[in-house]
Amino acid sequence: MTLKNDDFKIDVTSEIGVLRALLIHSPDNGLGKVVPSKAQDWLFEDIVHLDTMRKNEYDYYVKLLMYFLDPDKIKGKLNQIDDPENKRSFFKPDNKNFHASGKVIEIQTLLEDILQEADIRRKLIAAVCAIENCNYRLQIKLIDTEPVELAKIIISGSLNKNEMIFAPIPNLIFSRDIGIAVNNYMLLNKPAKKARARETLLMRYIFFNHPLFSAYRDNILEIPETVQHFLRPGEDNDQKTTLEGGDVMMVSPQHLVIGCSERTSISGANEAIKLLFENDVVKKVTIVKIPHKRDYMHIDTVFTQVKRNVWVLLRSLALKESAAENQEPISWFADKKSKDRTEIVQFENGKKPKTFKCLEDLLSDISENDLGSKKKTKFIYSGGDTFPYDAREQWTDSCNLLALKEGVVLGYDRNDKTVDAFKQQGFDVIQVADLLQKFENNELDPQEMKNTLILMPSSELSRARGGFHCMSMPLLRDTVI
Repeated sequence: MTLKNDDFKIDVTSEIGVLRALLIHSPDNGLGKVVPSKAQDWLFEDIVHLDTMRKNEYDYYVKLLMYFLDPDKIKGKLNQIDDPENKRSFFKPDNKNFHASGKVIEIQTLLEDILQEADIRRKLIAAVCAIENCNYRLQIKLIDTEPVELAKIIISGSLNKNEMIFAPIPNLIFSRDIGIAVNNYMLLNKPAKKARARETLLMRYIFFNHPLFSAYRDNILEIPETVQHFLRPGEDNDQKTTLEGGDVMMVSPQHLVIGCSERTSISGANEAIKLLFENDVVKKVTIVKIPHKRDYMHIDTVFTQVKRNVWVLLRSLALKESAAENQEPISWFADKKSKDRTEIVQFENGKKPKTFKCLEDLLSDISENDLGSKKKTKFIYSGGDTFPYDAREQWTDSCNLLALKEGVVLGYDRNDKTVDAFKQQGFDVIQVADLLQKFENNELDPQEMKNTLILMPSSELSRARGGFHCMSMPLLRDTVI
């Protein structure tokens, strides 16, 4: 049965409004087949233990989202869901006991739904087989495969338990990178790495063909390549048009922030701005150019928003140049135009561009001028701004947090010094397992929670180099008033 939600809307006007609907993808079998020699090609730092990642880590994320977004699916059923006898059936899209939420939406179910249509199935299989260089007989075999099974094959790359026909797409768990809701538009992205090409193709087919999004088809924006890009010399031209969702933040109703990073090019940002202004989607776009380093893959690995006036960020990338009297002699000989410096330029349709000296100035401006905060903007620093913990914890996504509502955010339990920094700013800190039990026992109401950092287990998930901001594609948030 095709997934439905009669109240479904696409409308995201901030990073912190109460989250009402999002797209996710639970770790699939393909993740358990990533081999060491290919891990970095497939954008992972290491190979992961799939069962641990699912049962001990990601399943908590799904359960937590359910209590906040779709409580009828989980309230009073937690023991049953967790019962080993049920073999995680609540989390498996091909199982009759699957949650099938229309608010915590599993990408695999949307793929299953569109594959029911014979014409779409033929077209999508042809496109996948072209990307993956499959032979003709395999293409015909896939077209004749039943949709639920076919969706699993396309995502995992496995025809059955033992036979892989193409590479997995392990990064599909990072659903934000594939598209971003900007007000009531969807901006579909262009990934930098070949390993993500199939994900992008699947999301195009889902957004243009699934009935859930039918009212928004005219609001889907696709980033084009720059004109005559195919005439440029070289296969890996630095000017490639790329844009990934981890570099896109909807910070207020008329303001979008785009990062230029290892994964998003200036050309990609340029094409996005043209599209957004031509369609009158936003009035203002700020480009934040960060160092092209694996450490800072996207801007959401460097900063995310916690409350209207509170941000978490890596201080070493956020600061202005220090005052001359505090500088050691060696700093006078540093390259002031270093490509490792953050650059920030703000564009308003029809106005002269404006620059900001540092990230803290930009984020304060967003809090105070765009979101109307009357309080001084506060910053919680990765690792408590103490070396080496700042760099260590930024690497394991201390700055990559997802706000379920203003002031209630999810992060990894391993980032101890950052957790301490949250406590010093007056935040409550709670482990997810304890929190779920409190919800189930009616000791706590998700809607009443304030100023809380929820700690999620992370030993395997953190190997994939992404936090919960990456693992979410918000489709609907309440407006921040």
